[in-house]
Amino acid sequence: MDKNTWIGFLLIAAIIVGFTMLNRPSKEELAERQRVHDSIALVRMAEAEAQRIADSLQFVAGGETAVVEPEVVVPEEKWVTLENEHLRLTLSTHGGTIQRAELLEYHASNDTVNPLCLFRADESSFGVTLITINNRILHTSQLYFEPVACDAPNKAIMRWQVAEDAWLDFVYELSDKYMVSFQIAPHNMQTELAQNVNSLELQWRQLIPQQEQGRKFEERYAQLQYMLVGGDMEKLSESKDDDAKESARVKWIGYKDQFFSTVLIANEAFSSSQFKSTLQGKHSGYIKEYETHTSVPFDLTGKNPTGFRLYCGPNHYHTLKAYDEGVEKEDRLYLNKLVPLGWKIVSWINTALVIPMFDLFTSWGLHIGIVILLMTIVIKLIILPFVFVSYKSSAKMRVLKPQIDAINEKYPAEKMQERQQATMQLYQQAGVSPMSGCLPMLFQFPVLMAMFWFLPTAIELRGKSLLWADDLSTYDAVFHWSFNIPLLGDHLSLFCLLMTVCNIAYTYITMQSQATDPNMKAMKYMMYAMPLMFLFIFNDYAAGLSYYYLVSLFITILQTMIFRWSLDDEKMLREMEENKKKKAGKQKSGFMARLEAMQREQQRLARENAKAASKRR
Repeated sequence: MDKNTWIGFLLIAAIIVGFTMLNRPSKEELAERQRVHDSIALVRMAEAEAQRIADSLQFVAGGETAVVEPEVVVPEEKWVTLENEHLRLTLSTHGGTIQRAELLEYHASNDTVNPLCLFRADESSFGVTLITINNRILHTSQLYFEPVACDAPNKAIMRWQVAEDAWLDFVYELSDKYMVSFQIAPHNMQTELAQNVNSLELQWRQLIPQQEQGRKFEERYAQLQYMLVGGDMEKLSESKDDDAKESARVKWIGYKDQFFSTVLIANEAFSSSQFKSTLQGKHSGYIKEYETHTSVPFDLTGKNPTGFRLYCGPNHYHTLKAYDEGVEKEDRLYLNKLVPLGWKIVSWINTALVIPMFDLFTSWGLHIGIVILLMTIVIKLIILPFVFVSYKSSAKMRVLKPQIDAINEKYPAEKMQERQQATMQLYQQAGVSPMSGCLPMLFQFPVLMAMFWFLPTAIELRGKSLLWADDLSTYDAVFHWSFNIPLLGDHLSLFCLLMTVCNIAYTYITMQSQATDPNMKAMKYMMYAMPLMFLFIFNDYAAGLSYYYLVSLFITILQTMIFRWSLDDEKMLREMEENKKKKAGKQKSGFMARLEAMQREQQRLARENAKAASKRR
């Protein structure tokens, strides 16, 4: 063959290889093909098994073929209970899993007699997929186990007996008040399960029942969350149906409600995980449904059982934080992240200030209403210097208003730059900084937001009463109606209403003490509209939060009255006039000099542009 023929063959080979590489299926396509192949194989095996049973049940009697109907024997379902003073778990032999989890110290909002139930048999399913040595696919949720006697307290073994000396154990031990250890331990299963099995496919589904009176906020805080190996937290949407595929290794998966969670923790890690969260109907009695499909390592020999921990308990910050005490950083669970405490700086304020202060006051045995009152007073004392600076700056601006009005009359609107320059010069000579009234508010905002995040999620408020409010963790409705008012709903909360009235009173006092432009009436009405908006915003919020804002506003009004009594307008004016005299002959500060230079330059450019425009005409 000549050179051209060889070149032709090489080009054809390159095209074939390139086409093969481009059309090679992805990992997802290969997995889907394998799933379809396994499903077809499972159906064929089921058909073959059914045919084999049918053939074995046929026999010849009197020259005719007769068929004997098989007698289906369903094993009797049995239950085993593990219980301590905090948690009661009910295990079923059908599937060998936990069928019911009850928190003995808590109650649902509509049931003050029975313990709060995180899930029941028809609301939860858990199982792993097994592949037998003859390629049959079994799901443990469909198998029947037998309880095995064990001497250890609060320990149970559910056994699926395959042969005389081959079985699969589900081992449970309630080792902590809310934490149960769980192991999948095979024994001599090498001859029963496929030899190439090194992982187990796990399926976990759970319906989240409505436990609180305020469904709106229970939906907001109910969320499927999971933590990756390394500490990064991921979560599905709380406001809509959502799903996610996670290729990274996952340490734990949390099915979270507003105040309670069920968390499955792998001793090693989950891999190839798929998560799904589905909203439930308003009148279904459930908030959401969570589903997980994942895989975990599996040692067929049984030397290293597949281990988990299952947390069934409250979203209590200190309870969850305690699981990381004395644990190396790389092994920490960070379950306390299930408690929403706000953005990073807000979360830091909550963990460094708000929660320790709350713990201190509650440790004194005080009523929860007194605790919130004391916390409000302490917070007000902390931000008092910033509030005073802000009020004093506002008072100085009010005192200088006649001089500012004179500047506005001297320089009409057409000479805005001259007006601004004269105004800034007046402020600089009088020793007034317009920003001094804004900056203190920025320091207060993170503290206010910390309380905004803490109180609605503090389980300590759940079930605690104050005056007419039976439960400070939800709204305190005193008026109900059968229809729904947009934005307001079907009720009116009294603490929220009182907070609104107090806010309007505070706005009135503030407007009276500030210098306002009579031409800006729209702004005045807007100031009164804001408190009314809060009535609609906070009507569904926790009564404890509205109570905090009510007390905080009342203290703020008292502070304002004290500030007004302690500050003399005439004295402030004399002090500012003295400052003007002292600074009249002094050189301007670098900032003010640069600012005035910039303004003069802008004026010069404006004059030149005006002259150029007039010449073009």
